[in-house]
Amino acid sequence: MLFDRKTLEGNEYTTLAPYASFSANTRGRKYKEAESKSRTVFQKDRDRVIHTSAFRRLEYKTQVFVNYEGDYYRTRLTHTLEVVQVARSLARALGLNEDLTETVALAHDLGHPPFGHSGEETLNRLASSVGGFDHNKQSLRIVTKLEQRYANFPGLNLSWETLEGIIKHETSYDTPDNKWQSGKHPSLEAQVVNLADEIAYNAHDLDDGLRSGHLNIYKIAEVPLIGNLMHSLQINSQTFSREDRYLLIRELLGLVIEDVITTTVKQVMTAGVRHATDVREAPNRLVATSDHLSKQLLELRSFLHDNLYFHYRVIRMRKKADKILSQIYDAYMTSPEMLPSVTYEHAKVLGLGRTVTDYIAGMTDRYAIEEHGKLFNPHSLT
Repeated sequence: MLFDRKTLEGNEYTTLAPYASFSANTRGRKYKEAESKSRTVFQKDRDRVIHTSAFRRLEYKTQVFVNYEGDYYRTRLTHTLEVVQVARSLARALGLNEDLTETVALAHDLGHPPFGHSGEETLNRLASSVGGFDHNKQSLRIVTKLEQRYANFPGLNLSWETLEGIIKHETSYDTPDNKWQSGKHPSLEAQVVNLADEIAYNAHDLDDGLRSGHLNIYKIAEVPLIGNLMHSLQINSQTFSREDRYLLIRELLGLVIEDVITTTVKQVMTAGVRHATDVREAPNRLVATSDHLSKQLLELRSFLHDNLYFHYRVIRMRKKADKILSQIYDAYMTSPEMLPSVTYEHAKVLGLGRTVTDYIAGMTDRYAIEEHGKLFNPHSLT
């Protein structure tokens, strides 16, 4: 039996919840083009995201630890894949469209610059005269303008629903663009990705912090959520092992995911949501953790903020990153003829400030460090 696009679209109507995003009901693409015979619109979007240069570069972009600090720490790419895993688990349990969920999760961090959030802060400051820098807006910019892979249109020509999920990405540390469908919430699939991002952040930053020695198990056990979990799992701080760390992170993820599923189902039922349109008109986001767990996760996030993100070694790298990006930016702005010829040509259309910002934002950590050496180290090849 052939499962063509029409069959797949029909299957969605029989297997998904009524408030899911159905691919057959898409609001379409900006530029008209023929759809795939064997893939839904969201599956086609997913494949286009995976094949971008921006997605491949995530492998060498910082999450918390710079890529060269160790082979086992998360990068922006492995973080993205973990967000995909959590988001798909949630979407499947809630009866949502897994293809749309996966696509938004894969694309949500495409716009991140080198050196993580510290790199974003630096670029935002440097680019203040041209509107600043925000990685959510940059992700949208990448998929609608910068990835030139098709002759008939700029960007990837993704569906409206995927673009909505990208620009409406919102976490406790990410602010969405409120100009897109002002006052309305995104699809439940996009909301799932928003929360999956935070869930993955908490779990893998805790894991990497313990692995690196930047976090002390005795101190982290004082955080109520972790202490209670360790007690229920019979994990002893004095004999804490690698296997205990794996167990702790695994059970933490499971605990939060189960809470999100239970809480979200209750909120959807209470809100009387029966259609994807109802989701966008709801007074609040519907995908959430319970009040009790939200408070505990906030305590954990606060602990990680104070003890990991502001660890002196992380601060040192943050200062290095600021210096590297600032000096590269100033060099290009002062002498734009040092830019690669193709990039230099873009400046005639986009303006020098935005072109330099786009160019630096696309760099990996490694490339930025090498480029800095080429510009300022007299012994480096140019």
